[in-house]
Amino acid sequence: MTPTAPPRDAVEDTSPASAADTASAAALAAVRAADGPAVLPPARPARATALFVVLTLALVVLALVSAGLGQLSIPPDQVLGSVLHRIGLDLGPVPSHPNGDAALWTIRFPRVVMAMAVGAALATAGALMQGVFGNPLAEPGVVGVSSGAAVAACSTIVFGISFLGPWTIAVAAFVGGLVTTFLVYGLARSGGRTEVVTLVLTGVAVNAVCGAALALLTFLGDTQAREQIVFWQLGSLNGTRWPYVAVVAPLVLAGIAGAVLLARRLDLLSLGERAARHLGVDVERLRVVSIVVVALLTAAAVAFCGIIAFVGLVVPHLVRMAVGPGHRVLVPASALGGAVLLLAADLVARTAVPYADLPIGMLTALVGGPFFFWLIRRTRRSAGGWA
Repeated sequence: MTPTAPPRDAVEDTSPASAADTASAAALAAVRAADGPAVLPPARPARATALFVVLTLALVVLALVSAGLGQLSIPPDQVLGSVLHRIGLDLGPVPSHPNGDAALWTIRFPRVVMAMAVGAALATAGALMQGVFGNPLAEPGVVGVSSGAAVAACSTIVFGISFLGPWTIAVAAFVGGLVTTFLVYGLARSGGRTEVVTLVLTGVAVNAVCGAALALLTFLGDTQAREQIVFWQLGSLNGTRWPYVAVVAPLVLAGIAGAVLLARRLDLLSLGERAARHLGVDVERLRVVSIVVVALLTAAAVAFCGIIAFVGLVVPHLVRMAVGPGHRVLVPASALGGAVLLLAADLVARTAVPYADLPIGMLTALVGGPFFFWLIRRTRRSAGGWA
């Protein structure tokens, strides 16, 4: 009787496996066969549902409040009434000020929607990065997308490139982020495989080169260019309009949908590369697709708004603390949490100083840095660290 050839995934790793590894893989396969696709324990349904409800309510309330605050103050009920009337429902009061409706739909609502889209994109990208790398310190900047976008955008500022008019900086930032990400991945790939450590170290090196390039561009630029470079690097939602939202929102929705589709395989990857391969996951392809999705989300986020720090690092941690590590809940909850966080940060940036618009990236870094330090200390006390 001719022996049957083993499955391809079973022989992909040619290193000798221990009996414990083989038994573990068999046990995991048995769990998969018995319980369906879920391998990691799912988040507690009640807690996950409560989190989604709280985040959704917070997002709606913040959106109404944020749209109404500013030099022209509009009560939340009038903001809601304006939305309802715009969609054809004759409910609620409309803005009493003659310019209230125009201010909402021309200035306020585009900024609110952009804040939600960018926050969701950065938080989702952070959750993906942490899942792919298996490291809580991973965030979108690791693969160079933010620094590459900054170099491309600042190059157009310094050299006066304007072939696309007002869209030039955004398009250059988007393309620069994608190109840098693929460059990091190409340099880290060897023998058809990409090791996590090599990818991270390559990203560190490319980020260092991009930092030097930014310093050189700042040196070469005149005073106006330097101010624009600094302001772009600090991040801001000021000047957002509907055409910008129409570009960013579809990219963000596509990226979040891709991340949700990858959630189950990320759960399997968290069991370890060998176990994931035994369960049928093409680990290398998963990494490639995840990095492409991260690059798409982050490049879309920074294209019009500049670099905004710490959203992709902090939000997935908070969600993970609330509902656990399962990515099928973690990814959409992170998207909602990122939208809430950045909308709240933008509200503070617009209203903290009268007649001034603080850079939102500076604000998120000022708040996120100390918070993340507290999170590290808390984790070390409770669990002895992440290792």
